[in-house]
Amino acid sequence: MGVMRFLALFILLFSVLIFQAAEARIRRYKWEVKYEYKSPDCFQKMVITINGQSPGPTILAEEGDTVIVELTNGLLTENVAIHWHGIRQIGTPWFDGTEGVTQCPILPGETFTYEYKVDRPGTYLYHAHYGMQREAGLYGSIRVSVARGKTEPFSYDYDRSIILSDWYHNTTYEQVLGLSSIPFDWIGEPQSLLIQGKGRYNCSLVSSPYVCNATSPQCSPYVLTVVPGKTYRLRVSSLTSLSALSFQIEGHNMTVVEADGHFVEPFVIKNLFIYSGETYSVLVKADQDPSRNYWVTTNVVSRNNTVTPPGLAIFNYYPNHPKKSPPTVPPAGPLWNDVEPRINQSRAIKAHHDYVVPPPLTSDRVILMLNTQNEINGYRRWSVNNVSFNLPHTPYLIALKENISGVFDPTPAPDYFDLENYDIYTKPNNSNATSSNSIYRLKFNTTVDIILQNANTMVVNNSETHPWHLHGHDFWVLGYGEGTFNMSSDPRKYNLINPIMKNTAPVHPYGWTALRFRSNNPGAWAFHCHIESHFYMGMGVVFEEGVERVGKLPSSIMGCGKSKGLGGRP
Repeated sequence: MGVMRFLALFILLFSVLIFQAAEARIRRYKWEVKYEYKSPDCFQKMVITINGQSPGPTILAEEGDTVIVELTNGLLTENVAIHWHGIRQIGTPWFDGTEGVTQCPILPGETFTYEYKVDRPGTYLYHAHYGMQREAGLYGSIRVSVARGKTEPFSYDYDRSIILSDWYHNTTYEQVLGLSSIPFDWIGEPQSLLIQGKGRYNCSLVSSPYVCNATSPQCSPYVLTVVPGKTYRLRVSSLTSLSALSFQIEGHNMTVVEADGHFVEPFVIKNLFIYSGETYSVLVKADQDPSRNYWVTTNVVSRNNTVTPPGLAIFNYYPNHPKKSPPTVPPAGPLWNDVEPRINQSRAIKAHHDYVVPPPLTSDRVILMLNTQNEINGYRRWSVNNVSFNLPHTPYLIALKENISGVFDPTPAPDYFDLENYDIYTKPNNSNATSSNSIYRLKFNTTVDIILQNANTMVVNNSETHPWHLHGHDFWVLGYGEGTFNMSSDPRKYNLINPIMKNTAPVHPYGWTALRFRSNNPGAWAFHCHIESHFYMGMGVVFEEGVERVGKLPSSIMGCGKSKGLGGRP
């Protein structure tokens, strides 16, 4: 009898272990980051690759899995850090991958291990978060499926990931030099748009065939092969360094079903407007004439797109040849300066009726962030409330947790700007602008509202689209508006019934965007414009919340600035 009980207990324990192993697994990746010569748009230049690829390998995981990435920096003369965009890093704020905020950079020749849990299904990204390396090709997709036994509120036959990006021929070093110079030398518009790492530049504009080769297989159009009658989930993401984009598939409707890892009340579109750092899932049925192929196009919006040609790919109906060009001219994109349809799409994104996470009805703190362009001592900068952000030499998380003084300005970052006396439609006189590395200290587990207010730049009659990304959290998007935000009347228009939760949202030209989040994830978290040059030029802030609740920091993130000698690198 005792033997039988022992065997029964053994079988039960073994079954539990097997079940747990099936429910949550460890996904291991071993990557080497290095420069290689590539021709993604036919023009050869140095590209940062992961294991020889750009975009890098897609991380595939299930809800609840642990992802371990062993990253070796083979860049020889550059540091590196990788951010896991949309992964909240609950319990592991030190692996957010933001140099200067959560970790010291990974030095040339060093190997660093990231380890984090993917706690929700959805479409996410990873990309460089050191300098402006992202636009050199260091990025990729993270695809997290629902845990076994769970379902999604839509069905499809096949799942594909597509990253949209813009592409410059100048190196990031050349761009940074211009942005940091007097007189200011703007980076200009991108030369190409890439669809899943492939584009096409007009090589006739280049004198040397060795530099630009239109017959290179590296710049053959990306091909998405579909079976007639099947439905495809396309996980469309943007990691542009500058451009807002539209995305369409000739002759096909798209149904939006997911945004930044949250299920959306489905709605049908012809064009998907997408901003840097955003991810969407759209359902597309291959229900058109199967005897031909169709164009996939992406176009620049919100900026004058006469400079950058459309990005093109092929929607290939099997068994047509994948290189068979569609018989039509690629469809024209929407007007680049027509803001209304873009605002309308932003407002149309609501939480799925079965997956609504109700927001708190009131907030404990309201932070108004006026997005301004400035000149400070002759240098062109971007700012929040006339304060331009600079990263310290010692990461905030280390300084805060280890009580290291003298790392950043202890003066509180400004919560408010006098909008009543600020004309958002006028080129500003920003002679009073300053730069700082001060932060916002948030009371733990409280509700915070962020009001992003757009305004005119240093160029007359110009206001730019800014996609803002929050690390470590999702926020409720309570509303979008035009003109100057009114503290009395505009909050009455908030959507408190079924707002979508996201980690990235745009503030449209001369408009405002209202966000709400809970400060319930201990750590130090960046919140910044996801345009590479804008963040480099100071368009960002850092939130600290509950840092005393953060566990023991791993020594691997230390070794720079005042963290030298704290158990990290010598």
